Amino acid sequence: MKAITRRLALSLALAGSMAVLAATAARAEDKELTIFDWAGYEDPSFHPKYAEKHGDSPSFAFFGDEDEAFEKMRSGFKADLGHPCSQSVVKWREAGLLQPLDTSKIAGWNDLNPQIVAMKNLVTSEDGTVWFMPWDWGNTEVSYNSEKVDEKDIHSLQAFADPKFKDRVSIGDNVDDAYALASLAIGLKDWSKMTDDQFKQASDFLRQVHKNVRLYWTDTTDIVQAMSGGEVDLAWAWNDAAVQSVAAGAPIKAKKDTDEGISTWVCGYVMFKDAPGSNDKAYDFLNAINDPEVAKTLVGDWGYGQANVKGMEGVDQEVLKEKGYDDVQKFVDKTLFQSPIPSDLKLRMIAEFEKIKAGY
Repeated sequence: MKAITRRLALSLALAGSMAVLAATAARAEDKELTIFDWAGYEDPSFHPKYAEKHGDSPSFAFFGDEDEAFEKMRSGFKADLGHPCSQSVVKWREAGLLQPLDTSKIAGWNDLNPQIVAMKNLVTSEDGTVWFMPWDWGNTEVSYNSEKVDEKDIHSLQAFADPKFKDRVSIGDNVDDAYALASLAIGLKDWSKMTDDQFKQASDFLRQVHKNVRLYWTDTTDIVQAMSGGEVDLAWAWNDAAVQSVAAGAPIKAKKDTDEGISTWVCGYVMFKDAPGSNDKAYDFLNAINDPEVAKTLVGDWGYGQANVKGMEGVDQEVLKEKGYDDVQKFVDKTLFQSPIPSDLKLRMIAEFEKIKAGY
């Protein structure tokens, strides 16, 4: 996505519950369909066939993170479709927020990446019911200012806790990404099996990182501006941070080959229970974003992958190589998948991360 478009969209992102309420009505187009989404994903280039068919884009409401969205939905907010990621789908489903998807109404369902579809308890529940359409996937990874940071100093994720980077670091104000970083740093690839001792090690690591943090970014605009403006030199950020920083002319690079690896997440769309809008339009939207042509925008402008295999096959090979998607097996070889984790562990992470950010 072009930087200015992203910046304007992300300016609608939420900083707190009042901002959520304000942003809910910020994009009211087709009122028969409301998408509860991350800010930025309302860009028409992601759903051109929907707009072509219905003459307008859906209405969008925005959230800042999935825990915030979860609480808003539980409090009675109504939308038709939502955009959670892999670590939250089970939580949303078990809370009774979702209704099953009818895959016969989703064009290209059989073209979805079989490895993603097969991820345990993500797309389907044990009885075979489908709850989630995977769509975008990518990484949280090391991004750095190549003019200020020597690459040999960041071969390990331990660099985030290195005193030499004091006041030069940023990580997301996002418990999932934070504990993905910490899990990798202590050598844990499957965080769903995190022991009490490993939880303590991961939390202690984040406390060390906190000493170096200049800011906790809340959206891509934050971190792009901080890195492009020279405020931050080392970040744990999503793929699009480096892509957009480079587009803005900043010497920012992404590093996927650290000793410990990277974190990979899969996001997609769910249909809410008691969705108030048009069921037919909801499926039209799912079909529009699953169109293989959309992959060219998702990969080229954001640096993310599309779950539709045909879509990825249609992206220019040089673009795939530039964004790191030309060898998927190598891409996932050293990665922590942000898979669903036990709810009690997630609650512990949330509580502990708040203490860490407060300096405790």
